[in-house]
Amino acid sequence: MKFGSEEVAQYLRENPQFFDEYADMLADIFVPHPHGGRAIPISERQIVTLRDRNHVLQDKLRELIKFGEENDIIGEKMHRLAIVLLTFTHLGNLLHGLYFNLREDFAVPHAALRLWNVPSAGTELPEFTPTSDDIHIIAESLLHPYCGPHVVDEIKQWFGEDAVHLRSFAMVPLRAEQTIGLLVLASEDPQRFYPEMGTLHLKRLGDLVGTAIARMD
Repeated sequence: MKFGSEEVAQYLRENPQFFDEYADMLADIFVPHPHGGRAIPISERQIVTLRDRNHVLQDKLRELIKFGEENDIIGEKMHRLAIVLLTFTHLGNLLHGLYFNLREDFAVPHAALRLWNVPSAGTELPEFTPTSDDIHIIAESLLHPYCGPHVVDEIKQWFGEDAVHLRSFAMVPLRAEQTIGLLVLASEDPQRFYPEMGTLHLKRLGDLVGTAIARMD
């Protein structure tokens, strides 16, 4: 009677004592090497498999450590930005400090901001240039920051002559008690802001900037 491979495997699963009774067989069973080449004893195959699994776990651990370190670095940058924004009492200075920090600390080469619903002195600033209802609707509808290659033409115009070179954008709504503006970050690198990236830190950036602006007199 001939048994198939599934039947043999099922038998061994149901009879784990088999190799206790036939221990000598382990030394005589050879299986293909998982990475090709010669056949090896089954015991050696187990060692190779465990070594491969260990390498996978080490890679995952290194990846987790890397992500943790990156989060620590971003958290430190956000802390520095918060301190910077708290030092200003004039909106124009606050915005200058924001742009400088984004450029120098976060390496964001381009940033543009439009504000509304802000009862503050400083309406002569370019950030208070009137925006269309479409921009207000976009900002209101964003539950989370948007990252990707597309923004409406009106937003591209905020970047002036640099707009033709920009390939990725992050739109961050600014809110206090209500939506008060839209912060847009941009880059020539198409992978700097991409749809699948996490937006937690961008959301925190929006919360921080929105709160700082709303407290200005």
